[in-house]
Amino acid sequence: MTIFITGVAGFIGSHTAEYFLKKGDSVIGLDNFDDFYDSSIKHQNLSQINNDPMFSLYSGNILDKNLLNDVFNTHSIDLVLHLAAKAGVRPSVLNPELYQSVNVHGTRNLLEVMAHYPSSKLLFASSSSVYGETNIVPFNEFDDLSEPVSPYASTKIQGELLCKEFGLSTELKYTILRFFSVYGPRQRPDMGISKFFNQLMNQLPVTLYGDGSTRRDYTFVGDIVQGIVAASKLPGNGKIINLGNSEPITLSTLISAMELVVGKKANIQYQERKEGDVFQTYADITAAKEMLDYAPKTGLIEGLKSQFEYLKITTGA
Repeated sequence: MTIFITGVAGFIGSHTAEYFLKKGDSVIGLDNFDDFYDSSIKHQNLSQINNDPMFSLYSGNILDKNLLNDVFNTHSIDLVLHLAAKAGVRPSVLNPELYQSVNVHGTRNLLEVMAHYPSSKLLFASSSSVYGETNIVPFNEFDDLSEPVSPYASTKIQGELLCKEFGLSTELKYTILRFFSVYGPRQRPDMGISKFFNQLMNQLPVTLYGDGSTRRDYTFVGDIVQGIVAASKLPGNGKIINLGNSEPITLSTLISAMELVVGKKANIQYQERKEGDVFQTYADITAAKEMLDYAPKTGLIEGLKSQFEYLKITTGA
């Protein structure tokens, strides 16, 4: 196959690109290397594949429709993995217009271009944040999504609706994947586990928002990649699939596990929960098991050790 990955230099994108390339597929990557975090990290993410003759990289933005047209005109693309987006719940509260522009208008640009290439299937990367603040667990793909609690969540819901719109009005073949709290090597530095590791490694105060009882369904990136690869084989008939671990843990439990991995005690400082944060995430992965033979294999300690070892190497700690 030839796979087009938007956001290829990011956390999930770079891991998935490596997997497809090792499998013998061709990968066309697009990334804008923006300043949301140090762009050198993204370049480092691609260091293992930059010289692979089966990999082509475009530096640009999904808001540039002419660039997207060029990509599809130049390459015969079988699969599009659309990961490019402004990420993060809390930053979206501060700049909702930017998130609306990139995540919604950028996605529409991509779908409008894809409408002219019906042989290309789409995997759209959505998020557990679409479920909002709910006490109904585990989160099922048919749950109501009418009460998002952050601009980021809202843009992901809109992205899903755009897929449905184009699926009805054009020949677009698509599958929607909702990711749950992905962690592992190359995790963005602004994400919780990366920040906690940095604070623990440097004996800085570990800042927790809330009382430690919030729960997240932490899912190792390797398991997410396996889910993506399995989903790439679906016909693209509009299914929505949760990709999570289905074993949520509290923030306090996470910190205890990280203390064990690092070998240091955390100096915890508690602050109020931030706007846009939900109390819990918990994936019902029944559909993923049935349609993808999806079975997360990486336990929390194993996954944390993998991320910690990667951080030690890349930071020289």
